[in-house]
Amino acid sequence: MALRRIPCSVNPLSFLQMNPLLSDSPPWARGLRRAVLLALPLWLTACALQRPAAQVEAPVPSAWQAPLPHHGQAADLARWWERQNDPLLADLIAAAQAASPDLAQARSRLAQARAAQVSAGAALLPSLDAKASASRGFNEQLGALASTAQAGLQASWELDLFGGNAAISDAARERLAGAGAQWHEARVSVAAEVALQVTGWRACVQQLHIAESDARSRGETARLSQESEKAGFTAPATQALASASFSDARVRAERQRMQCEIHVKTLVALTGLDEPTLHARLAAAPPLTAPQALFAISAVPAQALSQRPDVYAAEREVAAASAEVGAARADRYPRLGLSGSVGRGWVRTGDASVSSNTWSMGPLALALPLFDSGRRAAQVDAAAARYDAAVQVYRAQVRKAVSEVEQALLQLASTAARSADAEQAAAGYRRSFTATEARWRAGLASLVELEDARRTSLAAQTALVSLQQERMTAWIALYRAVGGGWDASQTTANAR
Repeated sequence: MALRRIPCSVNPLSFLQMNPLLSDSPPWARGLRRAVLLALPLWLTACALQRPAAQVEAPVPSAWQAPLPHHGQAADLARWWERQNDPLLADLIAAAQAASPDLAQARSRLAQARAAQVSAGAALLPSLDAKASASRGFNEQLGALASTAQAGLQASWELDLFGGNAAISDAARERLAGAGAQWHEARVSVAAEVALQVTGWRACVQQLHIAESDARSRGETARLSQESEKAGFTAPATQALASASFSDARVRAERQRMQCEIHVKTLVALTGLDEPTLHARLAAAPPLTAPQALFAISAVPAQALSQRPDVYAAEREVAAASAEVGAARADRYPRLGLSGSVGRGWVRTGDASVSSNTWSMGPLALALPLFDSGRRAAQVDAAAARYDAAVQVYRAQVRKAVSEVEQALLQLASTAARSADAEQAAAGYRRSFTATEARWRAGLASLVELEDARRTSLAAQTALVSLQQERMTAWIALYRAVGGGWDASQTTANAR
C-alpha cells in the first residue's frame, strides 16, 4: 500500500492514522513517523501558499441572433449521415477517418498526453528499485578468496509538501482531456470535409446534366438554323449565332465535367480508395436531395458551445496553464525527500558462509533554494504569461464559435427563405423557354429571343441546384460549428 499525499483539509496529526504504514510498530516505521512530524511545519506553510484556480469567464450571448433551423423532423447531431439513407457517404467518411493523417496525429497526441499523465502521476508516489551485485576476490578481513553477493530494495519518495508535483499531474490530466477533445475535433473535421466533397460532387453532376441537356438543345437549334440558312430562309448571321451558342454550351459542359472530376480526385485523396472503384460507387449511388433539417441545436448558446471540442480543449489548456503556475511557484520552496532500503548479503569462502540482513531509513533530505540568479522567479513569470495567453485564446475561441454558429444559422435561414422563390423562378423560366422555342420553330420568334429565353432558363436551373448545395453546405457547417455531437463528460471520464 502506498503512502497517501497529505491533503490540506486533513488534520496534520490524523495523517499518521491515514497511512497504515506509519502506524505500524517496527523501528523503521517509528523513524518514518518522526520524519513526517519534522516535515509538518513545512507542510503547514505549503497549505498556506495553495490557492484555488481562478474561474475564467468568456462572454456568451443569452440567445442566438439568427433563427434556429427547426423545420421538419430533426435527426441526432452525432453521425447524422447514417440516418440519411446514404450508405455511400457513411462508407466514405469511415474510409477517410481511417486514412486521415490529421486524425493519426491527433491520436498520437492523445497517446502522448496519456503517457505524460501517467508519468506525472508517478512522481507523487514512492519509487522502488531492486539492486543486486556479485563479486569474487581477495577479502582482507578473511585473508582469503571470497565470493560476495548482495541483493536489496531501495525506496525513495518526495513528499511534495508544496504541491509542485501534484500541480504538474493536474496539468497533465487537463491536457489529456484536451487531447481527447482535439481527437474528436479531427474526426468531425474529416467527416465534414468528406460530406462537403460528396455534396459538391452531387451538385456538380446535376449541373453537368443541365449543361449537357442545354448543349443538346443548342445543337438541335444550330442544326435547324444551318438547314434553314442553306434553304435561304435564315440569314448567315443568325446561323452563326446558333453555331456559336452551341459551341459555348459544349465548352460549359466540358468545364462542368472537369469540376466533377476534381471532386472525385479530392475524394480519392481523402479516403485512399481506388479511383475506378470510387467512380463506380458514385455512379451507382441514387441522387439525394438536401433535407429540410438534419438536427436541432439548443436555443441557449452556452449549451451548444459546450459541445465544441476546440472550446473545451482551450478551457482545459487554461486549467493546465494555471496548474503550471502553481508548479513553478512550488519550485521556489524547499523540497523534502525520504529514502530507505532493505537488503541481504552473503560472503562465502571455502566451506564457510556468512549472511546478514540490513535496513536503513533515511536520509531525510531537505533542499533549500538559496540563490539561482532569478531563474525560478523567471519560470514563474513565464508560466503566468502562458496562462494569460491561454485565457485570451480561450475567450477568442468562444467568440469564434459563436460567430461560426451564427453564420451557419444565417445561411440556413437565407436558403430556406429563397428556396420557394428559386423553385418557382426555375419552373417559370423553363415554361417560358419551352413556349419561346415552340414559337421559334413556327417562325414567330427570332433566334435572339430563343437564346435569351434559354440563357435565363439555364441560369435559373443552375441557381436552384446551387441553392440546394448551399443549404446542405450550411447544415454541414452547423454540424461542425456546434461540435459534431461530442460529449465532454465522456472525454473527462476517459481522462481520469
